[in-house]
Amino acid sequence: MSSRDDRRDPFDELFRELERVMNQMMRGSGDVTVSTGGDAGFGSDTHVDIHESDDEIRVIADIPGVSKHDIHLQCDGRIVTISADSDHRTYDERVELPGRVDETSATASYNNGVLEIVFERADRSSDISVE
Repeated sequence: MSSRDDRRDPFDELFRELERVMNQMMRGSGDVTVSTGGDAGFGSDTHVDIHESDDEIRVIADIPGVSKHDIHLQCDGRIVTISADSDHRTYDERVELPGRVDETSATASYNNGVLEIVFERADRSSDISVE
């Protein structure tokens, strides 16, 4: 007799559909878009929050089960890519930010499975002098 439980979680399909619908709604409204990297990454058990103020944008992501040395971050000013790879988990996530940021201002911390990245907002426009 096998002690392995082969039953599927009856809510997996429901949660995937809810996530698809929410992402579709957010894309239509111009809000934050979170694209999932598949079942092994953010789409299955990770939550990403975006908080913004006049001066900064914060990205907070739950990525348990990895070491901070396994986390790789990139930003082009509009999209943050969060990647992490360990023996047990793989995360690969692209998060569209609600506004342009100065990617060189980024600071990040990782504590108890929670990643927090803080960006300063980029200047919306620069004065151009005519000479």
